Amino acid sequence: MLYTVVKDNSYQDSISLMMLTTTLSDMAGVNKVQVMMGTDANKDIFREAGLLTAEASKAQSSDMMIVMDVDQESRQQAVLDAIEAYFNDMAQKKSQVGSSEDAHVTNWQDALDALPDANVALISVPGIYAADEIDNALDHNLNAFVFSDNVSLADEARLKEKAHEKGLLVMGPDCGTGIISGVPMAFANVVRPGNMSLVGASGTGIQEVTTAIERLGGGVIHAIGTGGRDLSTKVGARTMMDALVGLANHDQTEVIGVISKPPAKEVRDEVVQLLHDIQKPVVAIFLGEKPDHHEEDVYLAHTLEETAKIMLDLAAGKPIQENYYSAKPLTPAVPALVGKKIKGLYSGGTLAYEAGMMISEALNLGGIISAEGYVLKSDGYDVIDLGDDIYTQGRPHPMIDPSIRIEKIAALANDPDTGVILLDDVLGYGTHPDMASALAPAIKSAIELAAQDGRELHFVGTIVGTNEDPQDYGEQERVLTEAGVTVCATDAEAVRYALNLVGKDIQEPNKAVVPYTAAIRPLPEISESVLDMLYTKPRVINVGVESFNEPITKFGGQSVQFDWKPVAGGDQKMIRLLKKIKQVQQVEKDNEEILTAFKQAIPYLIDVVPAKSVISELNGNHKVLLHAGPPIDFEDMTNPMQGSCVGAALFEGWAENEDDAWRLLRSGEVQFMPCHSVRAVGPMGGITSANMPVMVIENRLKNNLAFCTLNEGIGKVLRFGAYSQEVVDRLDWMRDVLGPTLSAAIKPTGGLNINVMMAKAITMGDEFHQRNIAASLVFLKEVAPLIIQLDIPEDTKRQVIQFLADTDQFFLNIMMATGKSIVDAARMQEVGTIVTTMTRNGRDFGIRIGGMGDQWFTAPVNTPQGLFFTGFSQADANPDIGDSAIAETVGFGGMSMIAAPGVTRFVGAGGFADAQKISNEMMQISTEHNPNFTIPTWDFQGTPLGIDIVKVVETGITPIINTGIAGKVAGTGQVGAGTVRAPLDCFKKALVAYAAKLGITADDEEQAVQATVTV
Repeated sequence: MLYTVVKDNSYQDSISLMMLTTTLSDMAGVNKVQVMMGTDANKDIFREAGLLTAEASKAQSSDMMIVMDVDQESRQQAVLDAIEAYFNDMAQKKSQVGSSEDAHVTNWQDALDALPDANVALISVPGIYAADEIDNALDHNLNAFVFSDNVSLADEARLKEKAHEKGLLVMGPDCGTGIISGVPMAFANVVRPGNMSLVGASGTGIQEVTTAIERLGGGVIHAIGTGGRDLSTKVGARTMMDALVGLANHDQTEVIGVISKPPAKEVRDEVVQLLHDIQKPVVAIFLGEKPDHHEEDVYLAHTLEETAKIMLDLAAGKPIQENYYSAKPLTPAVPALVGKKIKGLYSGGTLAYEAGMMISEALNLGGIISAEGYVLKSDGYDVIDLGDDIYTQGRPHPMIDPSIRIEKIAALANDPDTGVILLDDVLGYGTHPDMASALAPAIKSAIELAAQDGRELHFVGTIVGTNEDPQDYGEQERVLTEAGVTVCATDAEAVRYALNLVGKDIQEPNKAVVPYTAAIRPLPEISESVLDMLYTKPRVINVGVESFNEPITKFGGQSVQFDWKPVAGGDQKMIRLLKKIKQVQQVEKDNEEILTAFKQAIPYLIDVVPAKSVISELNGNHKVLLHAGPPIDFEDMTNPMQGSCVGAALFEGWAENEDDAWRLLRSGEVQFMPCHSVRAVGPMGGITSANMPVMVIENRLKNNLAFCTLNEGIGKVLRFGAYSQEVVDRLDWMRDVLGPTLSAAIKPTGGLNINVMMAKAITMGDEFHQRNIAASLVFLKEVAPLIIQLDIPEDTKRQVIQFLADTDQFFLNIMMATGKSIVDAARMQEVGTIVTTMTRNGRDFGIRIGGMGDQWFTAPVNTPQGLFFTGFSQADANPDIGDSAIAETVGFGGMSMIAAPGVTRFVGAGGFADAQKISNEMMQISTEHNPNFTIPTWDFQGTPLGIDIVKVVETGITPIINTGIAGKVAGTGQVGAGTVRAPLDCFKKALVAYAAKLGITADDEEQAVQATVTV
């Protein structure tokens, strides 16, 4: 039975998931299992495997899909436990090798801050995203080592030309291995440094030559991979030629090797001309060609083994030999094998290619093919590249997973025509930890099965590696030998040995050195960036597979781990829009205008007045109520907001009792409009009516006003939906006593400077959303002497001061009006991608951005999670509600959680480390720090400022909001406090609309996210 688990927004690299899948597949009771990210390509693999369930088909690119076919339901939990243990083990290993929190970053800027002199980006992300990351690397003046494959040929050509123009190298794509200044890169072997360097369009070709050189006593300082298509006509050997020019200028490199399959003729001619221009000996192999001479200082090899041996002689200053192959066979023919066929089961594609080439040449079989994983399939002689896509779709590469080779060995053991099986064992970082032991039982079984059938079956193998590799060449050789394998020093030797066993042999002609008569050209200039890479240990930003860090740091390089996730959750339409918008230079300038208005705001609390006196919409003959959030009709409001409307109707005298109030509100006689539409804000339900007192904030930067009701305290209050007589009585007192008293105290002063109060309070542990006790006391300190001086009854003074002293959250409403005054001043410039409003009405979460003025972009709200008062639970929580997210809009509240680490416990978010983590995360979607409000617990960094929709959509990180939690039944009041995330879709909608304003659209417009716009 199939079981499916989709882990939302849980990215892991494909190599880790392949290895995990291999581990899970061996579990008892598991018939089939697959763990992959939810990309379209991976869903196709699931479909082919019969594992694409309805749940998995809905997964996003950033989600992890787990689908298993198990015998019993109980095995499902066992698999999930194994997955959790696997990732826990990975995390433990990270800590054991010295990983630290500051060594991990999630964006390019942080990576460059962590390693300012980085010179290489090692990119191992899914191919569909690789081109963008290569672009990013080049834009940051980094050479790109691209392990990723499936980059289009057009992108490869474009990126390599861009790198050439910038004086950089793009090594790859599909560059599986390399050595830079003696440091192994990606799936690399440990090879001693020396006076030889290579450039190769073949990963296992590089590994075969470099490890052979190591075992024969030589050393290699650089092995630069170009990717297999570099020598195509479209790419024109751009990386190979630039790398060769670099090595020509690298003093330690005395001999250069070049490895490639046969390139296009015009490309080959250009490369060979460059080889002659280099004033150093060069050994070149174009696999598939059988050269019959050398050309002066350019020595042309036939096999990878010959390449290594010629390089060694040249590096030692010895004359090269006419022929590096013995005239005699390596071994006598075995009579029982004469007439039998050779089968090759290779994990290394270039090794398979070389084997197919040599067997075909020896037996005149017609040459190499490329079909269904075969490089040779003729007259019963088969050589298979098990690393071909046909074998690796949906399963790990055979260098990691032995299962496909074990299956093939078992099948060939029953084939009476098969006499010899060729295989390779590729060692190094990233490959199977002990492939020899994994294959040995299958090999022994096959030999025994053939013997029982009266046949001889021989295994001949080669090990690509060194004694310094993690697997240890000598130990692998011992295990394979004991299993019955004849282990040869090189692939070419193994192929010849196999041919000898069946009575065949290879003849290699002598090669003479002939003069080169064409003109020698001066070499192109080499860039400082390439020389820096060649003369220093690599300083690497590792974008993707974390295990690639280990050999880099172990052998003297430096690295910082970029914990990569797909941009925009892998949404290709969003990725295209983001890329185009980021290319518009004016956007950054426009955003700076908004940020400047934020930073230069001068908010003053100048008065407390009846709402109708400053909000004309409330000063008419018709009944009007203001509410929190984007526009909403009464029937669509949640119960607490409706309850607040009932309380307001009773307070205004529109109804005599609760029933009359409900009838009035449902009749359509009352008009509803957002607070934000009239320069106001309101907490929770946000219900504001004509006679409610509001604080007046003047932002003296632009002389604009903003308003907010007074804070009622906690418990059963109007803003949480309560409307009892107690609630109405308090509102009456606030109208008749509190408001006029504060007005009389504040107005004569000309205004109280809010920036000064907030700057003090943030150093005292407030974040101005869930915690305002310090700011409320600072406000009380300012206003109490003014109240005492008033010519009013002493009892009134006492009541007001006591209320302010008791109301820890009183300053929240001051801050809200302040935030509104700040964003409204900034919104006078209709430009940029900075968020200028965030608010919620219990149904919709709405945002506005600088460049789109008053347009709302909405998505369904989430429900806060947190801690609850006694007797209440998550089931009692109302969906997110209130204009108080204006705090987060201007950088406070959840954005600055680190300012009030105590709040994290109250809202259920953890402790100090969690608060720091949250604010660090919020900085990833913010543009800068606000210097006006520095946080002592954050090394006196300023609060996060300028939420940018580009960064939100790009990272998938949405603002976190600290909030009270209203009971979902009107009259219940506050039931707890917690945090809630803004929904991503409203930011996506804003991005699409803003892009359209700039004349930018996604290529696939019918599937692009459409903007929901309300004015």
